[in-house]
Amino acid sequence: MAVNEWINGYLEAILNSKSSNIDENKEKLREQGQFNPTKYFVEEVVTGVDETDLHRTWIKVVATRNTRERSSRLENMCWRIWHLTRKKKQLEWEDYQRVAKRRFEREQGRIDVREDMSEDMSESEKGDIGDLGDSPNKTYQHNASNVEAWSDDRKEKKLYIVLISLHGLVRGENMELGRDSDTGGQIKYVVELARALAKTLGVYRVDLFTRQVSSPEVDWSYGEPTEMLTAGTDDPDDDVGESSGAYIIRIPFGPRDKYLRKELLWNHIQEFVDGALAHILNMSTALGEQIGGGNPVWPYVIHGHYADAGDSAAILSGALNVPMVLTGHSLGRNKLEQLLKQGRQSKEDINSTYRIMRRIEAEELSLDAAELVITSTKQEIDEQWGLYDGFDVKLEKVLRARVRQGVDCHGRFMPRMAVIPPGMDFSRVIQEANEADGDPPLTNTEGSSPKTVPPIWSEVMRFLTNPHKPMILALSRPDPKKNITTLLKAFGECHSLRGLANLTLIMGNRDDIDEMTAGNACVLTTVLKLVDKYDLYGQVAFPKHHKQNDVPEIYRLAAKTKGVFINPALVEPFGLTLIEAAAHGLPMVATKNGGPVDIHRALNNGLLIDPHDQQGISNALLKLLSDKTLWQECQKSGWKNIHLFSWPEHCQTYLTRVASCRMRHPAWKTDTPADGMSEDDSLNDSLQDVQDASLLLSIDGDRSYSINDSSDGGGDIQDQVTRVMSKMKKPQSSDKVGDMNSNSTSNNNKYPVLRKRRKLIVIAVDCYDSKGEPEKAMISVIQETFNAIKVDAQFGKGVGVAISTAMPLSELVDFLKRGNIKVHEFDAMVCSSGSEVYYPCACEENDELYPDPDYATHVEYRWGSDGIKKTAWKLMNTPEDQDGKSGKPLKVIEEDAKSSNSHCLSFLIKNVEKARKVDDLRQKFRMRGLRCHLMYCRNSTRMQVIPLLASRAQALRFFFVRWRLNVANMYVLLGETGDTDYEELISGTHKTLILKGLVKTGSEGLLRTSGSYYKEDIVPEESPRVAYINSTKAEHIASALTGLSKCDS
Repeated sequence: MAVNEWINGYLEAILNSKSSNIDENKEKLREQGQFNPTKYFVEEVVTGVDETDLHRTWIKVVATRNTRERSSRLENMCWRIWHLTRKKKQLEWEDYQRVAKRRFEREQGRIDVREDMSEDMSESEKGDIGDLGDSPNKTYQHNASNVEAWSDDRKEKKLYIVLISLHGLVRGENMELGRDSDTGGQIKYVVELARALAKTLGVYRVDLFTRQVSSPEVDWSYGEPTEMLTAGTDDPDDDVGESSGAYIIRIPFGPRDKYLRKELLWNHIQEFVDGALAHILNMSTALGEQIGGGNPVWPYVIHGHYADAGDSAAILSGALNVPMVLTGHSLGRNKLEQLLKQGRQSKEDINSTYRIMRRIEAEELSLDAAELVITSTKQEIDEQWGLYDGFDVKLEKVLRARVRQGVDCHGRFMPRMAVIPPGMDFSRVIQEANEADGDPPLTNTEGSSPKTVPPIWSEVMRFLTNPHKPMILALSRPDPKKNITTLLKAFGECHSLRGLANLTLIMGNRDDIDEMTAGNACVLTTVLKLVDKYDLYGQVAFPKHHKQNDVPEIYRLAAKTKGVFINPALVEPFGLTLIEAAAHGLPMVATKNGGPVDIHRALNNGLLIDPHDQQGISNALLKLLSDKTLWQECQKSGWKNIHLFSWPEHCQTYLTRVASCRMRHPAWKTDTPADGMSEDDSLNDSLQDVQDASLLLSIDGDRSYSINDSSDGGGDIQDQVTRVMSKMKKPQSSDKVGDMNSNSTSNNNKYPVLRKRRKLIVIAVDCYDSKGEPEKAMISVIQETFNAIKVDAQFGKGVGVAISTAMPLSELVDFLKRGNIKVHEFDAMVCSSGSEVYYPCACEENDELYPDPDYATHVEYRWGSDGIKKTAWKLMNTPEDQDGKSGKPLKVIEEDAKSSNSHCLSFLIKNVEKARKVDDLRQKFRMRGLRCHLMYCRNSTRMQVIPLLASRAQALRFFFVRWRLNVANMYVLLGETGDTDYEELISGTHKTLILKGLVKTGSEGLLRTSGSYYKEDIVPEESPRVAYINSTKAEHIASALTGLSKCDS
């Protein structure tokens, strides 16, 4: 018919749409003389665009008897395909532009590094950085020759290790793996890692932090604050202490009665950090009493798993000044690239659904702070971490060599990458070579064996005419990337292979194919068609259901038949099933793309194949199955080397890598004496700290005291704490000091009153005029805040006041004096955006103030002021055009020397319209290996760059770590807007009071570019810890603060 001819012609035009894979396949069909546009449209194009319902629509079209209606439907489908093809082309072009721009920026960053370090750089180093082409054949190589292996002679160590895995449901037994997308393999991995580390010699305690969920929609066990995983090492000679072993520590954050998916946890991260910090400080003190000789035992390392935990670990490691390790598990940039290539969602839609930009920023921040990044394969380093601003393989190689040679890196840093495959528990794996006689026969005939055939064996064998033939086993999801259909074609078209073996496909669980996702349904439908096409009935098994505990039995069945395990995936990130199969005595045939290459190198128990080479797949299977000597050699080699993937081996390698990191922990230059406050007062503060953390702290082996335990009545809490404290070491009387305000000649005034405060009010109002000068309204707020403390005597008891500002100390002091406010009335001053901390109360009224040297040491980590200063000047004063090319130099910033200090680089903004956004600058700093915290402040008139670990928010946590003033007992006063670090000051366990109408304009407009993450990803929309008032009067401030003080009760 004419209509059908028109449709065929239209389809022909669609097939000429310049899609490379379509063109290639079309030409092959034409060469074979088989090309038919309509048939090709159904079989290839519809599948190629991956539209969910097109295949079902085509089935309806075919079933339509009315010729006109069928033609109309075909025409509609053509238009849809045409639209999708154009959209896909547009996305491909946008992706090409994005990649090209990113490549240019990366190259520009390398050029800047080479110029900055050229004076003391060797010719080979210049060549490494100067080689701007990205060679796909060059992979990341880590030289570990100078790393001392972790051995049994380190058993005298007593390490405290912190692991963090926030999302999903985490418990030690009866894990609900697969309950949802957040409760998967990562949960099993971190629990087993915690157990294995706790059993390793030299490790005393492991805490696995996760979210406490007290919701009726999940089991009650997820609401328990503490769960013991194991008591400690299995070594009988090792001393198992009171608090040794592995524990799950559940920290409440976010809504207490709701189980949230991981995308909704981002704006509660800081609340988790503060809760975890409280637990760690308490545990460090307790462990110090047990194994530290009275000195706190700080975490040896804080290890974040996934982006959300990496973000948390970065903040925690900065607050505690201890090393951080990161395992990404799956990465946001990689997921974003895949989703964009599918063409179903725009970047904005993807960001809205998955909070993908917030996740990527968390991963970038993790790279900033991490000493070590652990991956499963080299492919993950090269092809996934290589997408990030904060990691450059070439630059990392140069910087690592310079560190090894003791040459200055000019403040640049790249995290170290280490490939450590996941561990496995082989304790329950029975090697069939030693237990073959004990296995049941394949068919359970009457009287043949007292053993029962496992149910899954019967389920598989019911498909097979001759179940005694060797089994080719494939186990994966029915995902197109797993390449199951190519395997089935290879098996169906090789008559020798069909005669020699059976094929078993374990493709997840299914009830109705029509109810599955389009991709999975398409794979399963194709499998059924291919079985029918090649008449493989009786030779291929594809059971509908299996349980998790059936998987070992499936491996055993395949091994008993002298079979082979195959993973033909197009790309396999790691390949855990290959290790499981090898442990059960199965040789492997696996894809040469990704992790299986590393597994094959370690186990040497099979063959690698090109997943696109159908003939190569069948040849490899034939070779292993027909050569019994080769089969046995592969089986023995797998068993011989499988220990390389055991948990003990994993932990030894893990601790070896961690030991090579730059070890650091809190170290105070001035040793703080006892507080001199009454024991009752200190007990009350200590109890409040513990109550806020919602944890169990075991002080002795006889009794575990619950921090929330009120079963004996409210009046008995003090008695419980008294009993606890009586078991802890008391300070010697000679160490005690008198009142801080006394006029004795002791050293009392060297130590801040902060250590004696119950609460702290922090004034962090960013109220500046158009020139960046502080407005008089700020003076009024300060005066009214001091008056508010006097209004409520109960609340005001033991309250201190601090001020937190972007101003340097000299400018702040002059401003306060002009307002007739005495400087020494403040317990603390956080100046220059958090780069310096002062304690005026510890000084006489006219004494000169000096910054806290401990804080200066604390934030020094990765601070390279010279390189940062030069780069900031160049980036800000060299604009880019739309293509990312550098334009004519401008004068956007100039140095603000009077506001700068050793840990703060301050610049005056001369042209705010030309100023780059914070996230744009941060990206370019990272590409150059520079790690810092930058912000715009003082009503967008200044740009300040401070160390990575410094900020106004982190200064509050420093007070907690240094002076034990719990963040939960702090009250932060803010305006409705402020500097670009404003958002960091809102969320957490502290209370926030926002004074409406006070600050007219801030600097937040310079924080994010379009397409970045949202403010809601940082700050909760609603929180009981945040209050708003329309007044700055003392009585209103006092009332609001009193209300906030009750929000946790």
